[in-house]
Amino acid sequence: MEHFLDERHELGECVLWCERTGRLLWTDIPAAALWSYSPATGRSLKWRMPERLCCFALTDSDDCLLLGLASGLASFRFSTGELRHIVEVEAGLPATRLNDGRCDRQGRFVFGMFNQEDGPKRALGGFYRLNTDLSLERLPLAPAAIANSICFSPDGRRMYYADSVTREIRYCDYDPHSGAIGASRVFVAADAAPGEPDGSCIDAEGCLWTTRWGAGQVMRYTPEGRLDRVLALAAPQPSCPAFGGPGLSTLYLSSAWLGMTAGDRLAAPLSGAMFRHELDLQGLPESRFLGGLR
Repeated sequence: MEHFLDERHELGECVLWCERTGRLLWTDIPAAALWSYSPATGRSLKWRMPERLCCFALTDSDDCLLLGLASGLASFRFSTGELRHIVEVEAGLPATRLNDGRCDRQGRFVFGMFNQEDGPKRALGGFYRLNTDLSLERLPLAPAAIANSICFSPDGRRMYYADSVTREIRYCDYDPHSGAIGASRVFVAADAAPGEPDGSCIDAEGCLWTTRWGAGQVMRYTPEGRLDRVLALAAPQPSCPAFGGPGLSTLYLSSAWLGMTAGDRLAAPLSGAMFRHELDLQGLPESRFLGGLR
């Protein structure tokens, strides 16, 4: 697995590939920065945000992103830099901020929260869905301390998610039309894999790829929950995977140096780098938010 770019991100996250523009997008959350990289030109760009950018989604406009900022949701226009507020989230809970998010197969944005308290993290934050009419609803899932691994099966009928503190990945039935959610079940048990689950994504065969924070690994699980493949990278804190490239056969990964000592970083100098690896399988085009943002 090779790294690319010279930058080292404190907390690289939310890696997405835009198949229309042929570029990779991601965020460095503490730096409040959105990044892009074009493999065709080798060019990278960075946009500063007014607060931490925790997650985002492609939309039906190539000029517009749906942003999951620390305090709430907004739209962002590449061509002008214009940012428009949509809605605050959990304004009554100052300890929480947005964290992981991804669109379902019907173009609604599903996301969860992060407890910023020092010390042991309590499960405070909810999971939410921004519907295409821009209404916000809280989903009937248990609160989380660090919501992560949100992704959907190819047919949209299964939602995966995690609270990284528990070290489990869970799933529930998900009605792709009504959005109704079924009972939650364990997909990857807490003691089944090293490290903590962070970001996850789904390939064209319906298998889940999960980064394992603290273990320096990304793992592939079949829909039945069987471990199928393990890849190692030279950074102990991988954070988010995504499929990209012309054939969606390149696995891209972000990583982080968050919380590492100077000695830790000296021992693992690629911590915070962006990585890529060519595979013999394909991913899926990223689902877009279809709320008509322009």
